[in-house]
Amino acid sequence: MVRTDPNQSDAATIALDALAWTLNEPLRAERLIGVTGLAPDDLRARLRDPAVLAACLAFLEAHEPDLLACAAATGTTPAALVAARARLEEAPR
Repeated sequence: MVRTDPNQSDAATIALDALAWTLNEPLRAERLIGVTGLAPDDLRARLRDPAVLAACLAFLEAHEPDLLACAAATGTTPAALVAARARLEEAPR
């Protein structure tokens, strides 16, 4: 099933799937940490924070090959990943 229009709960699930995919490759994981400035312990502690999840999706958006590969690997679309980031950015803080 391909997810295309995530609600808030789906957006978090999509982001967590994308984060797991991102962290599965050591060089990509290092790049995520470097670009976002999130330390691994901070990332673990804030996994439910919509801002952190949105930042992880924005990281993928910034590099189209990763965005496309992540979408294919997680059974979603690039548009759904982008929509999930937007939804998470709208989440109340």
